[in-house]
Amino acid sequence: MRVTIFDYGAGNMHSLAKAIGTAGVTVSVEPDPARAADTDVLVLPGVGAFGAAARQLAPGRESMRSALRDGLPCLGICLGMQLLFDDSEENDGSAAGLGLIAGHVTRLRSRRVPQIGWNTIDDAGDPLLDAAPLAYAYYANGYVCRPDDAPSVARAWSTHDGDRFPAIVRAGRTVGVQFHPEKSSMPGLRFIHAFLDGSRS
Repeated sequence: MRVTIFDYGAGNMHSLAKAIGTAGVTVSVEPDPARAADTDVLVLPGVGAFGAAARQLAPGRESMRSALRDGLPCLGICLGMQLLFDDSEENDGSAAGLGLIAGHVTRLRSRRVPQIGWNTIDDAGDPLLDAAPLAYAYYANGYVCRPDDAPSVARAWSTHDGDRFPAIVRAGRTVGVQFHPEKSSMPGLRFIHAFLDGSRS
């Protein structure tokens, strides 16, 4: 199975590629958004800022969104999850995300921003979490997703300093996680493996 990590050009993705590679799949990194969706599984990594990533994505935005709507399995991690939404406050909404999930990305409504470290996962309700339960996960984020229709897309939640936000969202075969599974010890690796196992079917 081919797994492609879309490279926004924002930093080292070695730990993510290594974590995915432990599942026995072929991992490649692709900076061209028009070619990134030519794969068995697409991964949108959690490194960088929304505006810069959205601009890098723009030339292939429509083809990537079409591929995801047609059922291409995708895992969006942290920033990658945020790119599944319409836009972000991080750059005043001037750059468009994929718009696969209706909603917006806003700054955490808390005194301590960014959130860096471990946090609990609660109200879990997704088959992935049946296969790979997560009680805690590692976060490094200052922004979170606010779906227009949270009951239909949110599959788990976390709370930071009083601000409750989706930890996991799903739209068909696309899953977004606000945390970093590749940095969440063995439970995070099991989560990645469970996602990839589900993508084989």
